[in-house]
Amino acid sequence: MREKGKGTEASVEERYTQWKSLVPVLYDWLANHNLVWPSLSCRWGPQLEQATYKNRQRLYLSEQTDGSVPNTLVIANCEVVKPRVAAAEHISQFNEEARSPFVKKYKTIIHPGEVNRIRELPQNSKIVATHTDSPDVFIWDVEAQPNRHAVLGATNSRPDLLLTGHQDNAEFALAMCPTEPFVLSGGKDKSVVLWSIHDHISTLGSSDLAATKSPSSGGTNSKHGSKSGGSNSKPTDSPSIGPRGVYLGHDDTVEDVQFCPSSAQEFCSVGDDSCLILWDSRSGSSPAVKVEKAHDADLHCVDWNRHDVNLILTGSADNSIRMFDRRNLTSGGVGTPVHKFEGHNAAVLCVQWSPDKSSVFGSSAEDGVLNIWDLEKIGKKQDSAGSKLPNAPAGLFFRHAGHRDKVVDFHWNVSDPWTIVSVSDDCESTGGGGTLQIWRMIDLIYRPEEEVLAELDQFKSHILTCAS
Repeated sequence: MREKGKGTEASVEERYTQWKSLVPVLYDWLANHNLVWPSLSCRWGPQLEQATYKNRQRLYLSEQTDGSVPNTLVIANCEVVKPRVAAAEHISQFNEEARSPFVKKYKTIIHPGEVNRIRELPQNSKIVATHTDSPDVFIWDVEAQPNRHAVLGATNSRPDLLLTGHQDNAEFALAMCPTEPFVLSGGKDKSVVLWSIHDHISTLGSSDLAATKSPSSGGTNSKHGSKSGGSNSKPTDSPSIGPRGVYLGHDDTVEDVQFCPSSAQEFCSVGDDSCLILWDSRSGSSPAVKVEKAHDADLHCVDWNRHDVNLILTGSADNSIRMFDRRNLTSGGVGTPVHKFEGHNAAVLCVQWSPDKSSVFGSSAEDGVLNIWDLEKIGKKQDSAGSKLPNAPAGLFFRHAGHRDKVVDFHWNVSDPWTIVSVSDDCESTGGGGTLQIWRMIDLIYRPEEEVLAELDQFKSHILTCAS
């Protein structure tokens, strides 16, 4: 077993060394940021300013500690270099153990328990929700929260709002609605729970959270109690709201949830029961459609295509990604995916459609790889310039191999096309901590082939002119 481990370690290092040598060729820009503590989630926040060569943007991360210092939610400022600005030789000269000059910590929030997942509210990305190992969802107004010093014994920051309703821990499944300030969560109690932040009326005054409320909202209970010092104890003195709906249909832990991009009433969930369930809050709390055996193992993640709302992606412990069309989900009660994508050799942890191109999506897994796929490339003859990856599975056109351990989360940047932030938990490979990478593949890879060849021809004639 130990020998096997050594072999895997060697192959990971070999793959990484090969990847690093190709960075100047494959990437337009890359920033590598070493994390002392792993972050299980990474999300882009609002863009703050635009300059000639780079834009500044918020980035939400976390620190999952060993208890010697508190767990934190980190708000960072990131300098995102614009396309075709960074010199090829610069982006490949980074030290794996160093922090990136492009990522600066802006604010620390002491989080009650480790942060398993972070999601920003699309209507107001200064508002974020977090999941920890508890039944409640925490809502934070990150601009209004005080900056804290994370030292042992420091009291927890106080969430601006608690969302209650789960009967057991809800650790990972968390989503925000694109069209309304709704929050969706799933947990070990096998339920999917829906809240509206509109239901929160309080004395938050000019806070951003209060600004998301509407006159037609329901009630709020304000919970008071003694201040708590323990890192996992329930926050007190935070107002809380109960759910709009609790949806039952799973037979095991719900691992991920997602809203339909075009409707606040429709959403989906996946779980350890191998099921994908579609829900419609207008027709009660039972499943609208239940897809049994969507995969051959636990489902870890799901995403819904914002450009084509018929397409839903799922990722599983069976190492595969499947794409379903909601007009034709099952046959004989069993899931009938439109396509199966097999390009990972370990459990898939995260799938996400690109905000820029309707046919493109990314997937990350425990094998340390983040794959980029394009539906349009399936079935096309992949010879000549088209085959960027020899022997690649259909649809796979880019493989980000910059992480050396499981890639636990990634997020496409809506403000900056084709720019991705990804994070790996390096506890098993490099002796702890994590790696954050912000990267953008070179545009010659994804632009139309004719366009690229025309540009290269122009470049060739330019070089010949210079030479003569």
